[in-house]
Amino acid sequence: MRLDIYQIDAFAEGLFTGNPAAVVPLYEWLSDDLMQKIAQENNLSETAFFVPRGEYFELRWFTPELEVDLCGHATLASAFVIYEFLNYTDPAVVFETRSGRLFVDREGDMLAMDFPAWPVREIQVTERVSHSLGVRPDALYAGERDMMAVFESEDVIRGLVPDMREMNKLDCLCLICTAPGQDHDFVSRTFCPSSGIAEDPVTGSAHCSLVPYWAARLGKAGLHAYQASARGGTLLCEYLGDRVKISGRAVTYMQGQITL
Repeated sequence: MRLDIYQIDAFAEGLFTGNPAAVVPLYEWLSDDLMQKIAQENNLSETAFFVPRGEYFELRWFTPELEVDLCGHATLASAFVIYEFLNYTDPAVVFETRSGRLFVDREGDMLAMDFPAWPVREIQVTERVSHSLGVRPDALYAGERDMMAVFESEDVIRGLVPDMREMNKLDCLCLICTAPGQDHDFVSRTFCPSSGIAEDPVTGSAHCSLVPYWAARLGKAGLHAYQASARGGTLLCEYLGDRVKISGRAVTYMQGQITL
């Protein structure tokens, strides 16, 4: 059996920026075990698989270690593949996922994702979080899936050197670190060692929590965000109440075939 595979840099301004995702179009689902093995072999933060179902696509995401409920950059990459390689002409791609229906619109050279908003609640800063980051956050928040550590300086965010062994003990999938930006409304970095990803280069799903927080703090709905990983990625965001709009660009790095 041969399967097409694409590697797409999402939230990227050019090759070798943004977050690389593998995308594997299917006609019927493979076994969970086989999809997990493919994701492990790819060794990217996410491998996306989708199956067409009439007017929508079923979409699933796997890290090298596990299946996740929501992934932004691999959703963007999947929509990019559908538009660029599968001759899709509808104005929006509709995905059915474990997080409900997600919509991706093509807006010029950008793709705009409609995702759920995940508000966060403030909690006490713990010594375990401080120890894992090597510096004490100014505030700490908990959401549906992740924790969010807030700092007051972009320089602190860029200088973080976390202890991944300690971070892996935290009771969350990802630890998002964020601060006001110097050239953007806010910057962030996201660490997910428990899912096999030390640092995710650009994390669309983290912005489901970041956007509501910064929209309230800055008093505006439209936000220009930058994820300050080594690769870096730009996201244009809008807070829509119970939803967030997250937009970015994508480029093709590689296309090929998997032989099974």
